[in-house]
Amino acid sequence: MIEIWGKDKSVIGKSLEDALPELKGQPFIDLFKKVWNEGITVSGTDAAAELEVGGELQTFYFDFEYRAVKNDTGNTYCILHTATDVTERVLGAERVQNLTEELRASNEELMAANEELNASNEELSESQQSLRKLYDDLAESDLRFRSMVKQAPVGLCIIRANDLYIQDVNDNYLELVGRKRNELENKTIWEAIPEAAQLYAPIMNEVIKSGVPFMAKEHELILVKEGTPEPVFVDFVYEPMLNDGKVTAIMVLAIDVSAKVMARRSIEDVEERIRLAVEAAETGTFDLDMVNGKMLTSDRFNIIFGFDRQVPWEMYAAVIHPDDQAGRNAAHQAAYENGKLFYEARVIHNDGTIHWIRVQGKVYYKNEKPVRILGTLLDITEFRRLQQQKDDFISIASHELKTPITSLKASLQLLERVKNDPSSELLPKLIDQSSRSMHKISALVEDLLNVSRASKTELRLNKTTFNINELLNTCCNHIRAANKHHLVTRGDRQLQVYADEHGIDQVIVNLVNNAVKYAPDSMEIHLTVSKEGDMAKIAVKDNGPGIPADKLPFLFDRYYRAESSGYQNSGLGLGLYICSEIIKRHGGQIGVESELGHGSTFWFTLPL
Repeated sequence: MIEIWGKDKSVIGKSLEDALPELKGQPFIDLFKKVWNEGITVSGTDAAAELEVGGELQTFYFDFEYRAVKNDTGNTYCILHTATDVTERVLGAERVQNLTEELRASNEELMAANEELNASNEELSESQQSLRKLYDDLAESDLRFRSMVKQAPVGLCIIRANDLYIQDVNDNYLELVGRKRNELENKTIWEAIPEAAQLYAPIMNEVIKSGVPFMAKEHELILVKEGTPEPVFVDFVYEPMLNDGKVTAIMVLAIDVSAKVMARRSIEDVEERIRLAVEAAETGTFDLDMVNGKMLTSDRFNIIFGFDRQVPWEMYAAVIHPDDQAGRNAAHQAAYENGKLFYEARVIHNDGTIHWIRVQGKVYYKNEKPVRILGTLLDITEFRRLQQQKDDFISIASHELKTPITSLKASLQLLERVKNDPSSELLPKLIDQSSRSMHKISALVEDLLNVSRASKTELRLNKTTFNINELLNTCCNHIRAANKHHLVTRGDRQLQVYADEHGIDQVIVNLVNNAVKYAPDSMEIHLTVSKEGDMAKIAVKDNGPGIPADKLPFLFDRYYRAESSGYQNSGLGLGLYICSEIIKRHGGQIGVESELGHGSTFWFTLPL
């Protein structure tokens, strides 16, 4: 564009009027304003413009377009100005027209001469010299016309109207259609280019019939070049050439604009891929005008901040958590100096919920002052929750493992002291205490291994058909041996299920252990079996304090521990999660029903 204007890069940063003062009084400034104000696209073909090039005001011709580029809200934020210098094409077309007119004038002169010849046979000898001159002029005019066709900077082909015979064609046209001269000369146009006949023969026939030109912009053709079909985009005109009001020939003018079309489509494709990538990543975007204090935002950006529409910049800043305002302000100050904006903060939605966000951006400067920030926004609430969950788990696991390890270490130290005294009364107690500590450590490690297997889908099932009631009667022997809680089995005693017996035993033991742990005063624990459709339902019910309703949805989450009121119990919060994974892999469901003061019922289903 700078080369077309005849300027240098000093125009960058100036207004259009200051950069090109010679445009004042020409229509382009007003058109530019109209595009900006109305958000439309204005284009022109063969438009004349006076430009000062090399200190001299000269006339050039352009195909141009002013296109309003809009954001997601439909507001124009810049104008894309494209221009092609077609001066040579216009001047060439003018020359063609001038030569055509000269040819027409010569024809008229020739006709007049013929009339004079018929009227003045007696002066024939005297008129022969004049007639020869007219023929010479006609030949010279024809020669000039053919020379113009050959040298024209666009593709030109002259086709006789009555039989579509190709009269003349230049090299640019041959290059466009991918043919050699001997493939077009002495042939009709559709014999030479048969692949275009189906679509364009009716159009050319209509031009010959009506005498009205046909024009096409960026028309796609499939032309066979060197035996290979190839798509080509052209601007072309079927221009009728008239004699006494009758179309005698068609002049085809064509320009290959494939490179321009493909470049534009490539840009559009890149823009679409970027848009889809941003949408797929659920990333919000923003454009902050620091001079005017205005910000353009995407829909996703507004949603992350808790708004259903774009709001003023100040409202976005206002919902930042008070404790994070200082960090946000510090990040902006640092960005003005280093050009990179980054911070994480909490935002408070209208419903009172708190969400974590991550903001990244790039600062743009003018005269070394920050004037604009372009950036992205991510909702990292779930990431923060998982990070906190991981930290909590590490803390819990460390605490839970520390207790039995400490106990085991103490037992081993005492065993070291009495190892030479087999009769010591402490020896059996220390061995028993060490065994319990090792059992506790093994159970914790087994839970960790099971949750790891579940995460990696490595829980393999060895399914067999067995009686579920018999499994209930034989499991949980450690509870029966303690003789503190009574396990009551009820329901269908003949019900057969197809499942992994070891895995289901693990689920039942876990549910019974939880009943003992969280409802220690419930002397009876009920185990029931029932048939529901093509599924078996197994339930474990206690008469303990119950579970608050707000905790029920999270009981089967990994690492979640719901402490009952008045009780503090150990564990990694993995038991119910592992039970859930085992049942899901069986194609069953698992759930809980509880009411404060009325106990809890944990249940699951299995295929029969």
